[in-house]
Amino acid sequence: MEKAKYIWFNGELIPWDEGHVHLLTHTLHYGLGVFEGIRCYNTPKGPAIFRNKEHIERLFNSAHIVRMKVPFTREELRKGMFQCIQANDLKECYVRPIIFYGVGAMGLNPLNNPVDVAIICWPWGAYLGEEGLKKGIRCKISSFTRHHVNIAMTKAKVCGNYVNSQLAKMEALEDGYDEALMLDVDGTVTEGSGENLFIVRKGVIKTPPVIGVLEGITRESIIELAQDRNYPLREERISRDELYISDEAFLCGTAAEVTPIREVDRRTIGAGQPGPITRHLQEAFFKAARGEDPRYEKWLDYVE
Repeated sequence: MEKAKYIWFNGELIPWDEGHVHLLTHTLHYGLGVFEGIRCYNTPKGPAIFRNKEHIERLFNSAHIVRMKVPFTREELRKGMFQCIQANDLKECYVRPIIFYGVGAMGLNPLNNPVDVAIICWPWGAYLGEEGLKKGIRCKISSFTRHHVNIAMTKAKVCGNYVNSQLAKMEALEDGYDEALMLDVDGTVTEGSGENLFIVRKGVIKTPPVIGVLEGITRESIIELAQDRNYPLREERISRDELYISDEAFLCGTAAEVTPIREVDRRTIGAGQPGPITRHLQEAFFKAARGEDPRYEKWLDYVE
């Protein structure tokens, strides 16, 4: 990764190379922390964080779900993001706020440990590759099952939840694919290792309901973009074989943005290249995120 100059840590800017934590940091051992992935895009009016209010709200919701008390307000974290982006002189970047339990008692009860907050910003291009954005990626149905709602808090972006995603991702990469797609306990398709899924079949856009998947903010944006363009869209469960015979498919998320899928389990999706609806929504997304469509100005939080 490309280093920046500063990290925002507990309200202060510190040099990037001093962004360390103690080896007894509680979250390092037990995984109970929450985080967000956010992008800042360069627009004609300057750098703007995409849907920052929604990301901050989800971060605080995640903390609430797992009973973490955040020692900063929403506005303080928003200003901290601005401060971090400006100090690093970044026009476009990825923004990672993380809230975690620090050094204190060990064992499975973290409630008496201090809560630390960091914001890290750095330049990060297309998560699944520029070629993936243009030509589409190859995916594999993972042997690892997506978390069940009674096993993990699926509405929260919890650090430890992503162990499952890492196992799925590594398996897919080692088998020669670009990304993993995960099934739920009933065998229906849910999402990628870190992205929401959409398919297009017979002119209808479909995406799994958020019962067992993360309430993706990019996902929500795609739904609104599709509805504004009068595409029929349904939130419904998708079987593995329906995915195989879909006309188009794509993943979306802060890191992945809108990435087409051209193949799943050695089965070509549609014509084996990004389809027209995927391309239309991808173009609409980037125009909105980069401030080129005034209809979606509401999504942009300009860095002040």
